Amino acid sequence: MDRRVSIAATGPASADAGLAAAAAGGNAVDVAIAAMVSAMTTEPGIVSAAGGAFVSIWPAGGDPELIDGNVEMPGRGQDPDRFGAGLREVRTSYGGGLTLYAGHGSVATPGAFAALGIAHDRHGSAPWREVLAPSIDAARTGYSIGGAAARYLAITGDLVFGWDEHTWPLVRGADGRIVTAGQQATNPDLADTLEQISVEGARSLYTGDLAARIAADSAARGGLVTAADLAAYRAVVRTPLRLGVGEWDLALNPPPSVGGPMLAVMLRELAAAGWDWSRIIDIQRRVLSFRHQVHDLSTDLEEDGYALLESIDRNGLAGLPTSSSTAHVSAVDSDGTICAITASSGYGSGATVPGTGLMLNNCLGEPELNRLGLHALAPGTRLASNMAPSVARSSSGSALAIGSPGADRITTALMQVLGRHCLSGTPMQEAIDAPRVHVRILDDGTPRVDHEDDPEISAAIESLGLQSFSHGATSMFFGGVGAARRLADGSLDAAGDPRREAATRVS
Repeated sequence: MDRRVSIAATGPASADAGLAAAAAGGNAVDVAIAAMVSAMTTEPGIVSAAGGAFVSIWPAGGDPELIDGNVEMPGRGQDPDRFGAGLREVRTSYGGGLTLYAGHGSVATPGAFAALGIAHDRHGSAPWREVLAPSIDAARTGYSIGGAAARYLAITGDLVFGWDEHTWPLVRGADGRIVTAGQQATNPDLADTLEQISVEGARSLYTGDLAARIAADSAARGGLVTAADLAAYRAVVRTPLRLGVGEWDLALNPPPSVGGPMLAVMLRELAAAGWDWSRIIDIQRRVLSFRHQVHDLSTDLEEDGYALLESIDRNGLAGLPTSSSTAHVSAVDSDGTICAITASSGYGSGATVPGTGLMLNNCLGEPELNRLGLHALAPGTRLASNMAPSVARSSSGSALAIGSPGADRITTALMQVLGRHCLSGTPMQEAIDAPRVHVRILDDGTPRVDHEDDPEISAAIESLGLQSFSHGATSMFFGGVGAARRLADGSLDAAGDPRREAATRVS
């Protein structure tokens, strides 16, 4: 019998790329990789091939694993005077007001393609060239700008992406204006880059001609990324965190990621406390306050991540002291293999490597990921990450891939969706559609509840006496959860988030 797949992706182009990989003999891993590379190609500003990614895989009949392709602090062999330079401060209205840093000095060593390459080598079944083929074709012949990318570029286009002559043509139309939803765009240089990667493999971004171009551009325009940084980069295969939630066995992104441990703590406490908006807000407040006061200032994210989990086991939540653009795809196949990929290029540096079409990340310029200070880490150090792609199996035989974009809203979005679905049995689409809250810890340590309009949420915030900020009925600020499932009877389905231009497909 032919293998079937279900996929939740960032948009129609991404979902269709996943189906094309399936038609080429691909499994859930191939499908998810194809969909993610398509998002990197067709969602300018949202995510790019020169960022970071985490790939969560639970192969049929095997154990789950997490491939860490997060970005690293660059600067091996650099002149010390370059650290702290090359940054452009940008103040935007995104998410109710955000200050970030763009420019070549905000670019971290990318790891996404290293992770995708290893995932394919270990678990893929379709030819690598076939997995990348839909994205190559889209970049060369044209693609339609999605709604999420259009909304983000409308806010940040001139501020973040308007200063570099190599980037500006990628985000504006023939009339010179920022592209809008549905408008056609191309990136022929990226098509050539992906073609080269499809032939030479993912490592060509790190040791080949493409790596030399990235390093040369960085050297010429005030960046920190060197040829030595790229050559030294390696994706890491890690053992996931395991968490029982209801009948589900969840495999989460482990330390040094921040997202997995924070999500694990929130779900544990929600399981114990029960569903109530006041409890949800209080759990988020306590966990995210701890992150703001302690975890974000850590110099050893792996050690402190496991220490947080051990502390909760001993003392409960009462023992705790009281922040980009990302993309996510989920895929499950009829054989039972599960794959979830979350990737990020930060808010975008605004820089593009000439002749490659590669729009560079600004992960060194994301304030919520660099609270020790800009350029404060030693070269080669993995940055903190909110990304939390998750895979799960239930005792009844179902399989689930789930995740979300949304910076520091990733964990709170997944807490609420998984809490409803895994603990209360709420249908997945209904759980995704439901209103959300996110406790934002302000710079002075004060909590503020960001929320979507809902009378019960408003009443809970009032009862707790907390500051609040309404984002309206639904907002892309609260992420874009995507879930793909194989049910116990062997049927497949998928659910997408109306907050972003979600697309689902089942073959």
